Amino acid sequence: MDISVLIPLYNESESLRPLYDWLTKVLSDGGYTYELLFVNDGSTDDSWQVIEQLADEDEHVRAIKFRHNYGKSAALYCGFKEVEGDVVITMDADLQDSPDEIPELYRMIKEEGYDLVSGWKKKRFDNALTKNLPSKLYNATARMITGLKLHDMNCGLKAYRKDVVKNIEVFGEMHRYIPYMAKTAGFTKIGEKVVQHRKREFGQSKFGMSRFVNGYLDLLTLWFLTKFGKQPMHFFGLIGSLMFMLGFIAIIVVGSMKLYALHHHVQAMLVGVNPYFHLSILSMILGCMLFLAGFLGELIIRNSPERNNYLIEKKL
Repeated sequence: MDISVLIPLYNESESLRPLYDWLTKVLSDGGYTYELLFVNDGSTDDSWQVIEQLADEDEHVRAIKFRHNYGKSAALYCGFKEVEGDVVITMDADLQDSPDEIPELYRMIKEEGYDLVSGWKKKRFDNALTKNLPSKLYNATARMITGLKLHDMNCGLKAYRKDVVKNIEVFGEMHRYIPYMAKTAGFTKIGEKVVQHRKREFGQSKFGMSRFVNGYLDLLTLWFLTKFGKQPMHFFGLIGSLMFMLGFIAIIVVGSMKLYALHHHVQAMLVGVNPYFHLSILSMILGCMLFLAGFLGELIIRNSPERNNYLIEKKL
């Protein structure tokens, strides 16, 4: 099979039929073998009824229905497990992503050898103050931390080689950082394509301003897990050891100053009321706690059943 189109959705009943018609026209005209996989993320409208009608009419349509709204990451995770196409296209169901972009995305994967191609909505029709400006700041931070020179990392329209989606695990709200997850999994040929952004025709956006705050927190979490997920002692142990040593040296300095004053019969502050003494003790205690956190993390990792899961590309 050439192409799998994966469409996560939540309460998009009005746009599903027009999206289906548009997709089938583009894919049929291109002569591709394909499947359309809809993942209904606990919609409370008539989305599932529309999907059932489409599935009855067309054998290319497959679908997954969640009992509850779990979020886009969960929908992508389950969809990635089910897709069968050599190239996987993800897109939103709100008609803001254009299916006309699919042939070029497919060509970039198959002919130019990209592992992943991310869309870039260079010209947007969103509110400039509430979406465009925060999005630019968010993407600038993401580029700095991940090292990926993508202008729109959270764009829903992306193309993947099948191997990519089968070897990454999307969890929490990490769908925003799939390109970074692919990079850390060893799929380093990641490209970008300017894509058309269309005005929303039906319904309203399911994402508010909170996604930008959550996005920064998720980015820091993913960065930490990528850098230190397998060696937590390298992070906690190093910082803990440094804090303990600084506190230990500081308390020696405080004690030496007191002994020097006593030896030369000079009036000096009592050690017990000296603020530097308490700061030194606090630094040593925090250092010990951080070191123990790293040690416990190592024990947990050593007992994890996935501690030796490595991605093997080829065998001879």
